[in-house]
Amino acid sequence: MSVERISAEEALGALGNYSVVIDARSEGEYAEDHLPGAVNWPSLHDEERKIVGTRYKQISQFEAKKLGAALVAKNIAEHIQRDVLDKPREWQPLLYCWRGGKRSGSLALVLDQIGFKVTLVDGGYKAFRAALVTDLPQLAGSFSYRVVCGPTGSGKTRLLQALEAEGAQVLDLEALANHRSSVLGAIPGVPQPSQKAFDTSIWAALKRFDPAQPVYIESESKKVGNVAVPEGLITAMRASPCLQLDLPEDERVALLLEDYDFFVKDIAFFCERLGALTEARGKATVQDWQARARSGDVASVVRELLVKHYDPGYLQSMQRNFSGHASARVLSPQDRSAAAMSALAQALRAESPAF
Repeated sequence: MSVERISAEEALGALGNYSVVIDARSEGEYAEDHLPGAVNWPSLHDEERKIVGTRYKQISQFEAKKLGAALVAKNIAEHIQRDVLDKPREWQPLLYCWRGGKRSGSLALVLDQIGFKVTLVDGGYKAFRAALVTDLPQLAGSFSYRVVCGPTGSGKTRLLQALEAEGAQVLDLEALANHRSSVLGAIPGVPQPSQKAFDTSIWAALKRFDPAQPVYIESESKKVGNVAVPEGLITAMRASPCLQLDLPEDERVALLLEDYDFFVKDIAFFCERLGALTEARGKATVQDWQARARSGDVASVVRELLVKHYDPGYLQSMQRNFSGHASARVLSPQDRSAAAMSALAQALRAESPAF
């Protein structure tokens, strides 16, 4: 077999050199995390892995291997029939599985015998994960960040989106985490990624950036919902220059009612999430908020959440954790609109990278 093997460290810098990156693990393993851009061609599906594992424990290794071989052969044949028949000879896949290489090696053998140039990641996903964890702090520390600060509802996410639309390098941690980074930040029907997948998505985003250009990022805390910002990145963020985004209170309330419209549409869900603030704000206050929300007065509840809950905590956190906050440059968009944020983004992009 003429299959080439590369280390996980080599794979970190070579993913773009291949026609496709193929993850030969099961659907569940792939869903937890995978190499950036990889497609999933399971050599064994989730339920098949369970069946083979049960036979391994209850009968024998030999019987499990026989069944596993039959299932792997069937699945590989399906992948070839569905995804390979139209590929030219120049098609070059990079393959990996969990660690030992049996599942990816079986697929590699067939593809190699067809005549494709096939490459395997030595040590599989486990080695890649270890290499990524080692590389991420150094990678995160190689960029110059511009930290967008501002109280809840000031339009930080809207400004980041406008900056990205103008061609700026933006690392939107909330978008990568599928969470808006607060007690009320869960997005209905949208699960958060695993910690491993969150780390991988951050690493992949940073790998696309140019270290000579600044990276705009929001002033997140150590956790965005249930996932943690990698230590090397949070350290770099907290030592970086800050931009303070200011909007009038009325604009902030209106912005939140727009961006969190799912709460307005589902008052029961809103009241349920407000319940999580009982320990911090007291039972009587939370029950009052819930009653007003049920009566249709969501705007006054949002205003009090800003003034009494979010603003004091946010200011204390910024002063404590971000060294550049005290000298932050103040940005005052005309209003909360996309046009105002776009104008602000254009002005920032027109300035010197030194800012």
